[in-house]
Amino acid sequence: MSEYKIGIKDLPETMRPREKLIEQGEASLDDSELLGILLGSGNRQENAVDLGKRLLRDHDNNLRYFMNASIEELMNNKGIGPAKAVSIKAAIELGRRVLTKQAAKRQIKSPEDVFNAVREMAADDMRFYDREHFRAMYLDRKGGLLAVDEISIGGLSSSIAHPREVFKTAVKRSAASVILIHNHPSGDPSPSAEDIELTRRMIEAGNIMGIEVLDHIIIGENNQYSLKGRGLI
Repeated sequence: MSEYKIGIKDLPETMRPREKLIEQGEASLDDSELLGILLGSGNRQENAVDLGKRLLRDHDNNLRYFMNASIEELMNNKGIGPAKAVSIKAAIELGRRVLTKQAAKRQIKSPEDVFNAVREMAADDMRFYDREHFRAMYLDRKGGLLAVDEISIGGLSSSIAHPREVFKTAVKRSAASVILIHNHPSGDPSPSAEDIELTRRMIEAGNIMGIEVLDHIIIGENNQYSLKGRGLI
């Protein structure tokens, strides 16, 4: 005998995720309910919310799994096909872009502005990555934030970044200056000798091109490290 599945439509209206969101707002839904709305449907054994609960349970209730996982990795979960995996990644990317566009309105005029912009635009996600991600923040001549671009993704303990990639985008966006950002998966933001050497190479390349490297921020688990603030550049 097959196991009986309670479908979303079998639930009282007050317990159905879509109706609950409409009546009470998105903040009233828990993670599994929001995920269930994204998934759209379940399978023969689970409704969409139950599928969301299982996915969360299988990954220690850590929503960052969905941010870090590739389409292929998401599809390795039972009940997740291409359409559901794409919906999850699209929703995460939309959220990231909202934060980016909000922060892009700010002006960078002081070291404190740099830290605040990095915290708002990068630190919340980068501090949990299990690989080193290297990003660059591009500014116009008045210190207005033009964009934040991901330059490269490294291995477990190394980031691959070349001045060519950083300054190619700077030229394309007509940036006057750039702020370098990368994370340390270990959680300790202290710079390595390689980090300092890379920063010096970037500064030299920027000087040749007339594009100033304002700072290099390293993101740890709970704090950030400014190479310029510590007098290392």
